[in-house]
Amino acid sequence: MALHPEYLRVFWKTQHQLLRMDGALSLPERHYVAIMASARHHCVYLVSLHTACFLQVGGDPRWLEGLSYAPLKLRRLNDVNKYLAHRPWLITKEHIKSLLKSPGGHAWSLAELIHALVLLTHFHALSSFILGCGIYPPEGKDFIRRPSSPDVRISERCSTPQEAERVLAQMKELDEEEQEEPSEEEMETRFEEEKRECVMVTSNGDPVHSVSASVLCFLEDPDFGYIDFSRRGEQTPPTFHAHDYTWEDHGYSLLHRLYPEVGQLLDDKFQVAYNLTYHTIASHSEVDTFKLRRAIWNYIQCIYGIRYDDYDYGEVNRLLERSLKVYMKTVTCHPERVTRQLYNDFWRQFKHSEKVHLNLLLFEARLQAALLYGLRAITRYMT
Repeated sequence: MALHPEYLRVFWKTQHQLLRMDGALSLPERHYVAIMASARHHCVYLVSLHTACFLQVGGDPRWLEGLSYAPLKLRRLNDVNKYLAHRPWLITKEHIKSLLKSPGGHAWSLAELIHALVLLTHFHALSSFILGCGIYPPEGKDFIRRPSSPDVRISERCSTPQEAERVLAQMKELDEEEQEEPSEEEMETRFEEEKRECVMVTSNGDPVHSVSASVLCFLEDPDFGYIDFSRRGEQTPPTFHAHDYTWEDHGYSLLHRLYPEVGQLLDDKFQVAYNLTYHTIASHSEVDTFKLRRAIWNYIQCIYGIRYDDYDYGEVNRLLERSLKVYMKTVTCHPERVTRQLYNDFWRQFKHSEKVHLNLLLFEARLQAALLYGLRAITRYMT
């Protein structure tokens, strides 16, 4: 993240607020929720880190023997944890009600649940970023070898000279075609085509590492994972139309009311990630990268069934080639399967910092998608 200091600053502010500052959950509970979230993607790095933090802030060591040793209140968060991690469209107001109305002194307050929901989605998405960069203990190494300059290209010997030029040419064509507005029917058709295309993009095989006992003990239903939102031959859940429940008008306003410090920080972080640009692509400078960044963001949220009705999804296939889509989908939905080869196979002509920039976009687009589903369920429960 240090390759992108503007983003790193707002990331640290947000994480510090979530873990250290005023909030509804106790400090040990916060780190335990982080462990539960990170375990869903077998992120040993985060599980190990927050295990140590949990003990440092006075957490009960017995809880670390596994989820079954934690208080019932935390264990009851398991279903929401696994749905937000893998299939956030399954979250309903009934899940929210069951947590808020639990008998026997095990109920969550609304403030506690909001805090937990943000922590869960934050650490699910952070697991994607960490595993997407190949960070595994105990080696502590990553795919991104630290050269004297962060701008050294990877896989120089097999880079494709036309790769960056193809993206630039497509963006130029899209700029020239902007006066030709597609009809609503065409926009709908292109979104449906992209949803079907998402199914055709298969993630990389099996997890890179077997699940260690230190992670497995925090998992219930470990085989529960991502499935395609639009599965062939099966009934598709309703599309989440972004204009019906937007981050700006609905998600942010709910968070700002119930957890104001974090609501503002998340909004700042989304904006920094979405708008971050150095006006470069590979060795090309003075480039407007907005269309590429928007296609990346919207593709990730399309994977989770979210549609922006005013966006032409035909742009996604023109700007994102197949190996890039495979990497993006694997990092977002199955980060435990990311390999060095997968990392090396896309954008071979691009810089290290540009690949990290991509991972930041995946982190934030995924985080916002899951948050929208979770916050929408809370809004429906409240109304």
